[in-house]
Order: sequence, then structure tokens, then C-alpha cells
Amino acid sequence: MSDIILKAENISKQYRLGLVGTGTLTHDLNRLWHRVRGKEDPYLKVGAVNDRSAAASSDYVWALQDINFEVKRGEILGIIGKNGAGKSTLLKILSRVTSPTTGSIKTKGRIASLLEVGTGMHPELTGRENIFLNGAILGMNKTEISSKIDEIIEFSGCQMYIDTPVKRYSSGMRVRLGFAVAAFLEPDILVVDEVLAVGDAEFQKKAIGKMQDISNTNGRTVLFVSHDMSAIRKLCNRVIMLHNGTVVLSGETEEVVKSYLSKHNIAKIKENLSNHINRVTESSILKMISIRNSNGSVFSNQDCTFKVEFDSSDLTFFSIGWLVKDYDENVVSAASMKRIGAEHKIEENKNFFILTLEKLPLFPGIYSLSLFLNDGNLDVDIIHDAIYFEVLWQKKNNFEQPLNSWGKTSIIFNTEY
Repeated sequence: MSDIILKAENISKQYRLGLVGTGTLTHDLNRLWHRVRGKEDPYLKVGAVNDRSAAASSDYVWALQDINFEVKRGEILGIIGKNGAGKSTLLKILSRVTSPTTGSIKTKGRIASLLEVGTGMHPELTGRENIFLNGAILGMNKTEISSKIDEIIEFSGCQMYIDTPVKRYSSGMRVRLGFAVAAFLEPDILVVDEVLAVGDAEFQKKAIGKMQDISNTNGRTVLFVSHDMSAIRKLCNRVIMLHNGTVVLSGETEEVVKSYLSKHNIAKIKENLSNHINRVTESSILKMISIRNSNGSVFSNQDCTFKVEFDSSDLTFFSIGWLVKDYDENVVSAASMKRIGAEHKIEENKNFFILTLEKLPLFPGIYSLSLFLNDGNLDVDIIHDAIYFEVLWQKKNNFEQPLNSWGKTSIIFNTEY
């Protein structure tokens, strides 16, 4: 038990739908009357399951229900689940931002939280002043903070703007500074909720490396929420999966991630790229990707065709790069028009292109396609795992089992609009 730094026991969180506040005066009086008589709160017996896609069947909803887990010192725990599963609510309870309706949280040491862009940042104060403010909130004195401030500023990459009010920072700069403060002021437990998706690829790599370092070297604990399964795989020792406010699976990272990918059917026929969580550039030029195969079915040894829509208003030339990764994040195919000098001039009113992977030489399974859009000089839009697709097996492909060696993928570009 001495290694347990955080323990959640029977955590539940109930919200009332529709109205601001916890309820009406009648409900409050009813609760008081039951409490005086030593009875259970009558409104804890009711409440809908936290399924945001279903119509409300009650005035109350359980955002979380009966959550139990333990975290050891030095462990990196991943928390995954679809939007609305209760991940952020759980982290807010762990961070003392809100209190649970029932249950208790037991922790040892200081907790630093990075729950959303700009968390804990006072917009009117400068970046430097916010570092001291956040350090004071964590219980550190001025001398301790001063000894770390140079490292924090260097890691954040905000040296030029460190004495500028935070309200003038971009969302990426706020995340950089917020993460640097949370990581370098040495909390015993670091809580990070999906904010790294706002940063660029360089910062994401630095942040993941820093979280690994503070766990492995300093024996500190990290709770990490993300929809990026590759980051979860790289970083976490153990993962819990939430669904509709309950823990449905807890265990080794690979086991839980595979279950999540299969249960939530991440393979799609169409994906909106405008606000994609895996975009690593500030521009948003790529807009939509869809599979053009009949019924969206992709079969081994057959062509796989994608239609990619983009905003061509600021482009004169473009080239596209791509890579295909398998279920275990291994790159199985990659190519770039830029490398072979095959750039396309943007024609008027043309806002999509067709990408065809010829005779897809892949085993059955789930794969992802990443896209790299270049304007002739530099990459202007990059989206990792832009779309997941499932490759199926079909016996009529002249052979009944996968080949031992596939050879190289052949790529065809269709430039006819």
C-alpha cells in the first residue's frame, strides 16, 4: 500500500439536466428531510445513464458511476473512451476542481493539472508572472520557482513573449507554457487532459518525452487522457477505458487499446478533417476525406480510392504525401509527390483530388492513413491518422489466404476532376 499514491473509491458524479444549479428548493428541502432522518439522498436512486446520444429519460444523469482504481507511484495511467464517456469529469474530480456526488479520492502529495487550454493562467498577467502564480498555487515558495524558471521558459519556447500578457498568446503558446509550468514545478501527480493535441508535432514529442522522464527518473505519477492511441501506447504503463460513465476495462495498455479500437469501430467511410484532433499544423486546409470504394468496403489485393477535399483558395501548387500505418503503429506504406517532383497546379474551382492505392497489398485488419499537404515550399497541413479504415478478406481474390510477402505498394494519382 505504501506505493499507492492515488486511490479512487466508488466515485460517482450526478448532474441535473436542463437547469443551472443542483435543483429546485423543493428538491433541496426533500434532501434535507431525508438527511435529518438519516436516510439516503432520494435523488441518488434515480438518474439516466451517461449516453449523450440517447434522449433524456430523467432530470438527472450519472456522468460517472462507481469508479474504482488505484495508481502507484511512478506509474503513467492512460484514460481512454469516446467523447462523453466521463474522462474529463473524472480528472476534474481527481484535480479537486469539482467534488464527487458519492465516493472518495485519497492522494499523497501535490497534484498539478492541465485540463484545458489556459487552465490556471490569468490572462492579464505575463507568462513570467503566471509561472510564479501557478507555483504558489502548488505550494512552492519564490526561491523554488526561481530555480526552475529558466528551464520552464526554455522548454515552453515562449522566450520572446514571456513578459507579454497571456491574453495575447495563441492557444498553442498557452498549452506550451501551461505544460512547462505543470511539469517542471515537480508535482507528485501530473494530470493531463487532451491538451497536447493543440500543440505542434515538435512540442508533442517534447511533452511525451518529459512525461516519461518525470515518471522514470523522478518517480512521479502521470494521469493522461487522449484520443491519440499512438501517444497512449508510447507513454502509458496501464490504461482504463470508460464508457457511459463506468469503467468497462482496465489492464495492460495494448490489451485495452485493442479492445477500444475494436469496440468503438473507429474504421470509417468518411472523416471530417476541419477540426481533426491529430492535426499538427495551425492551418486547416484539408477539409474532408472519404473512401470511394463500393459501400466503403476495402478488400485486400484490390484498389482503395480516397477522395480528399481541401481549401485551395491560398494555394497555387500542391503536392501530397501520405503514409499508411497498421494496427500496431508500424508504417507499411509511405510516398510523397514532392520527392519525385510531381507537383500539381491548382486549377480554378478545383477543391479535391483522388488518391488511389493500387491493389492494396495489406493483410486484413485496421489501418490508418496520414496526410501531408505541401504548397511547393513547405508542409502547410499535416494530419496524422486522418482516417482509419478496415481491410477485409475476400476469397474470390484468386487466393484464399494472405501471401507470405506482399512486395511494395503501388500508388496512382487521379488528377481528373
